[in-house]
Amino acid sequence: MEITERVRKIFQEMIVPELRRIRDENQKIAAILEVTNKRLEDMNTHLADQSRRIDEVRSELGQRIDESNKRIDDTNKRIDEVRSELGQRIDEVRSELGQRIDEVRSELGQRIDEVRSELTERMDDMHADLVRRIDSNNERIDQFFLTAATKEAQAGMDRRLTSLEREMGEIRQRLAA
Repeated sequence: MEITERVRKIFQEMIVPELRRIRDENQKIAAILEVTNKRLEDMNTHLADQSRRIDEVRSELGQRIDESNKRIDDTNKRIDEVRSELGQRIDEVRSELGQRIDEVRSELGQRIDEVRSELTERMDDMHADLVRRIDSNNERIDQFFLTAATKEAQAGMDRRLTSLEREMGEIRQRLAA
């Protein structure tokens, strides 16, 4: 028995303290593992919470995007309605302006024809008046020339008569002498 006791004693001296140390270390590792597992559990809880929050935000953003898209669609619809209405108004104004332009063109054409007719009549009256005045002036000039010619002839006759009377006076004096 001595060998068994010695082996036991050697075991107790060598292995038992080692086993105690391993047990102590194992307890420390178990404690660290428990703390680490607790931290992992907390992190998993935090990640799950963050994932839930992300899902909520994603859902809320999805709703907001859908609402924004709906408002954009409504706005586009109103823009299309306004575009259509404005196009129709432009066509109406264009048509109305075309009619007004045609009316003004017709009215101006009539007024131009009236003014042209009035001016032509005035020019014809002025022409007739000028022709009458020219004829009157020509007649007066002709009368002047006739009168001037007659006065000149009369003056020439008066000179001849004076000359003849002188000659006759001289002839009488010679005859009387």
